[in-house]
Amino acid sequence: MTDLAADPREGVKTDEAGLVPMVAPSDATGLKAVLQRRYLLRLLVRREISARYQGSILGLMWSYINPLSQFCIYFFVMGVIFNLHASIPNFAIHIFSAIVIVHFFTETMGAGTRSIVRNRQIVQKMAMPREMFPVATMLTSLYHVGPQVIILVVASACYGWLPDAYGMAAMVIGIAIIMILGTGLALLFSAANVFFRDVGSAVNIISNLIRFGVPMIYSYEMVAQRFGSFERYYLWNPIADAVLLFQRAFWVGTVGADEKNQPVMPDHLLLYGVAMIGVSLVVLAIGQLVFSRLENKIPERL
Repeated sequence: MTDLAADPREGVKTDEAGLVPMVAPSDATGLKAVLQRRYLLRLLVRREISARYQGSILGLMWSYINPLSQFCIYFFVMGVIFNLHASIPNFAIHIFSAIVIVHFFTETMGAGTRSIVRNRQIVQKMAMPREMFPVATMLTSLYHVGPQVIILVVASACYGWLPDAYGMAAMVIGIAIIMILGTGLALLFSAANVFFRDVGSAVNIISNLIRFGVPMIYSYEMVAQRFGSFERYYLWNPIADAVLLFQRAFWVGTVGADEKNQPVMPDHLLLYGVAMIGVSLVVLAIGQLVFSRLENKIPERL
């Protein structure tokens, strides 16, 4: 039999794996139930992090190595071969600030899509809100954003960057957009992936396209020049807005006071960001609705 140990903090019984096979009944459902079981959510996040680095020699260092490897590839191919250094000042900071956001989103959406299927044994045996798994993958991805932001801050400081209130607000809004949007899509795709395993492959294709749909390897100035008045439709993409907000927080501050090299950024960027938080909340509500409709059929399909 499985040994159970009572957790003195919340009166929750856990097994030797640190997971919770039984939880107290609650009237709350969906994401509200997830928030009410924060201790269980912390356990799942710790489990996700430890499982990712199990048997790894470098461990958490991979959180630094993976984004740095992407940065080196894009920097060499786009910056050196295609000579984008000439048109984008401080191209290294421009591209890396975008990579942080894009990697956060694709990791949240990809891992979230697989989260229910990957944890099928827990889903079938334990009484817990199944939204817990996509939310846990988002928080795990957010945990790995920390090391990347540290690298970005150090690199930006080397170019003379100093934090400002507008930039810090832009950073917070950019991260909030990805947290909410990523969770909503993870809920939607994780439920769909149980019934149609092709969803996982489709999400991989979407992740590849996202890198070209945001100002990462090109600047927003190029979008404004090529599309003219249609550039405003480009800003209807929440991920593009999140990237621009992150670039405003770090890259813009490294360019300096030279008016000739001043980056072109959208007017009222923070207002666009707040509007995209609203759009992301709508996506989250849709994801929760679809997940709730399919939730009762998930165990039998697994």
